[in-house]
Amino acid sequence: MNQSPPYPVGTVRALLTTEHVSAKTREVLLERLTYQRGPYRFFSPEEATTLQQMADRLIPQTGYVVDLVGPVDERLAAGETDGWRYDTMPADTDAYRQGIQGLHESAQTLFGQPFDQLTTTQQDELLGQIQQGTAPGDSWQRLAADRFFEEVLAELVGIYYSHPLVQEAFGYVGMADKPGWELIGLDQLETREPKEP
Repeated sequence: MNQSPPYPVGTVRALLTTEHVSAKTREVLLERLTYQRGPYRFFSPEEATTLQQMADRLIPQTGYVVDLVGPVDERLAAGETDGWRYDTMPADTDAYRQGIQGLHESAQTLFGQPFDQLTTTQQDELLGQIQQGTAPGDSWQRLAADRFFEEVLAELVGIYYSHPLVQEAFGYVGMADKPGWELIGLDQLETREPKEP
């Protein structure tokens, strides 16, 4: 069943050019809109392919496709973190490398081939085991599989849902908050908020 988006196409992009959005918010969102990935600086091409396939299974995309791997690569290459991690987890750079290696080890153990060559059904089964912390492989003895899954999923979801076109698709205009929000009752809309088509 096809549903029309809550807001007309172009809503977020139109709001970005108004006084309702602060200069810094506009800068960040326009950067996301025009993002072009360069060569990978942290991941090898093989690692990037594996992470992309994992991302495709966790966040299937249709229509406009948000690059989920490029921003992770840039963050790791720059040595940036979100400022915390579980005490049982290594640094993000090590966690991603070990986790990707663990995906391949588990795939070989369970299905006799690398993760990249599994069917989507097999990939889903393996990712379910990683999520549950039951996947086989030596890498998971050094890296908590369930924590790796949780960390990767959280990062990919954050990248995806912070993209302006994704926000437009589900009707989020919270970035247009410079004047503040006065109408907070049920079904009340500020004049700057678009009406459903």
